[in-house]
Amino acid sequence: MQTAHLSALEAKHATLEQRIASESQRPAPDTIVIADLKKQKLRLKEEIDSLH
Repeated sequence: MQTAHLSALEAKHATLEQRIASESQRPAPDTIVIADLKKQKLRLKEEIDSLH
């Protein structure tokens, strides 16, 4: 069960990483969106680390 949860969190983390990269490459990146995505990514990373 915990392995599936960990895998799901890691997948969400990777998705956020892709969204940050995509937003950063736009001609006029939205810094507020990027900051929000980074906060979400950090929360996920902290949760992943707590499960290890």
